[in-house]
Amino acid sequence: MALEHNEPGGISSPEAAAPADVIMPRDTRILVASQWQLIWWRFRRHKLALFSAFILIVIYLIVLVAEFIAPYDPGDYSARYTYAPPQTLNLFDTRDGQLSFNSYVNDYTVEIDPQALRRTFVIDPETRIPVRFFVRGWSYKLFGLIETDIHLLGPENPRDRIFLLGADSIGRDVFSRMIYGTRVSMTIGLVGVLISLVLGIFLGGISGYFGAWIDNLIQRSIDFLRSLPTIPLWLGLAAALPLSWGPLQIYFAITIILSLIGWTALARVVRGRFLSLRTEDFVMAARLDGASQMRVIFEHMLPAFYSHIIASITLAIPGMILAETALSFLGLGLRPPVVSWGVLLQDAQNIRSVATAPWLLTPAIGVIVSVLALNFLGDGLRDAADPYSH
Repeated sequence: MALEHNEPGGISSPEAAAPADVIMPRDTRILVASQWQLIWWRFRRHKLALFSAFILIVIYLIVLVAEFIAPYDPGDYSARYTYAPPQTLNLFDTRDGQLSFNSYVNDYTVEIDPQALRRTFVIDPETRIPVRFFVRGWSYKLFGLIETDIHLLGPENPRDRIFLLGADSIGRDVFSRMIYGTRVSMTIGLVGVLISLVLGIFLGGISGYFGAWIDNLIQRSIDFLRSLPTIPLWLGLAAALPLSWGPLQIYFAITIILSLIGWTALARVVRGRFLSLRTEDFVMAARLDGASQMRVIFEHMLPAFYSHIIASITLAIPGMILAETALSFLGLGLRPPVVSWGVLLQDAQNIRSVATAPWLLTPAIGVIVSVLALNFLGDGLRDAADPYSH
């Protein structure tokens, strides 16, 4: 067999003859990347999850600065504008044949319906209400600290009223109330999932790590809770809350009720992972090195599936939001003067209200958008959680 001589007096080896891209990896970063870097690189390829993450960032920015965005106080009303329809915000003015940045909404004219004998609002294209950005309005504390009266937008004349999403049965601005409802509905999901996360990791970790009778006791408790019909259980617990409780007490009570039911699925997942990890070499090495049981659990076992826990959280928050919305819609959850999406949807419980003012269903759009965004984000995180799967 002939031998290749690449250099005088030298014989080339098979490794030397092989192409460079066979010996060296195409992207050496993968070999030295951490688990979180691999997850991020995989997550970036999920365009829908990235867009959902952007939507959620915007929603939670609204939660932080709800007072700044809302033109009016959520309890402010004007009986003159009962069931006033939405006004379209026009950013540009085309009068005089020139395009200029001059935002406005068209005012209403009131007409009497001769058949129903009720007044109706008709948009008057000739009358305009100038709308300005960063206007002064009612006073509030930004982030609960900074006293200010600046709002993102509002009428140029404080005596005018604008209703971008219409008005409700007593003339309250639906847009302002929906912005405030975002704060309650989105935070109750976070707080509820946080409590469920603590319970799920703690009880599921104990069950999977120690096993024996502790495992049997916790798993049978989970079986009992999961066998109960969820909606009647929510309704029963919520109906048991005293009517004399204030809004803050009701808020935390509903959060705890949702959390006590929502921890079981995560606990099952954590238990299964602990059962598979407790016999791994790195766990046995930590035990032989004298590490305490808590250190083995929190420093060695939990980090092995942090990414899965994050994905579980994002998929659990929509369930919390929907549960709060359902309870509040039925009048058994949060109650006025607390403003949440479910409380706002109470005004749309009958066909007559929806036929008269279909814009009262607008808070349902917030529920749909946030739940879809959280689900898509959870799908992206779940796919990225195992960067070695493909």
